[in-house]
Amino acid sequence: MLCLVTCALIWGFAFVAQVQGMDAVTPLFFNAARFTLGAVSLLPILAVRRARRARKPRRESSGASDAPVPAGGPGRSRIPSGALGALVVGVICGTVLFAASTLQQYGILYGKSAGRAGFLTALYIVMVPLLAFAFLHRRIGPLVGVAVVLAVAGFYLLCVTDGFGSIGAADLLLLFTAVLFAVHILVIDTLGAKVDAIALSFVQFCTTAVLSWAGSVMEGSIDFSGAAAAWEPIVYAGIGSVGIAYTLQVVGQQWVPPTRASLLMSLESFFSAVGGAVFLGEMMTPRGYLGCALIFVGTLLAQAPARLPRVMRRDRGSDADA
Repeated sequence: MLCLVTCALIWGFAFVAQVQGMDAVTPLFFNAARFTLGAVSLLPILAVRRARRARKPRRESSGASDAPVPAGGPGRSRIPSGALGALVVGVICGTVLFAASTLQQYGILYGKSAGRAGFLTALYIVMVPLLAFAFLHRRIGPLVGVAVVLAVAGFYLLCVTDGFGSIGAADLLLLFTAVLFAVHILVIDTLGAKVDAIALSFVQFCTTAVLSWAGSVMEGSIDFSGAAAAWEPIVYAGIGSVGIAYTLQVVGQQWVPPTRASLLMSLESFFSAVGGAVFLGEMMTPRGYLGCALIFVGTLLAQAPARLPRVMRRDRGSDADA
């Protein structure tokens, strides 16, 4: 849980860095630089782990293995199947992450608001149980419907200020970004539990970086002078938001169910509003703050049903015993 809360804190303040970075470089180049930094930041960890494994005595005669045991059960080494698994799952996660982060960055470019972007992106919390129900046939609690209504109402108050024509391109991009981040969480939960977390993170960062560099080359947006001007946001977003936070997400999700994980990570919306107010001087209208509050309550309720049925079943059980 601590991993995911720390992840939310880093991501929340990363919205400030992402807004500031758009003053100097394009979204694709910003992501190319920061995901490259994120991948590079994991190289020392991978090197230390490899050196430790090399120093350990081999116990081939006893049939023991130094490789970690996957979550699927004992006696099943990740090497070589685990390495291949990390590669395959990492490429899938990296592709989804590329799509999500690119759309998010364009939404931030057009919207220019860290707090607004944080709360709209946080809608992925509501979408996680809905997508899990639709595609993975997982049960959802009765309060999910209430959560959806509150989240939609919050979106309306935050974005629809003068009829539906007032919904901007940034709002729509961030809304679709929330869908993609929900998919990213479910992909990690479904496919990533049995592979090494650090290796998975490294592969997905490399995949996202390569796709972002390719996009930057195609649009001709490589600008190293702009990167030098925005080096502080890029370094924070690269090493902090990517290298540390996304790795904490992968590690944390191996121990925490996806709905509870998304609940903890939803705190990024709160931290984004705090960061926007403190570092960027952002202020919203009372209507906007009410919309943010409804979205936040909706994200909490989307995860709350896991506890409500137990209470209800306990009450029904006591009545039956009577």
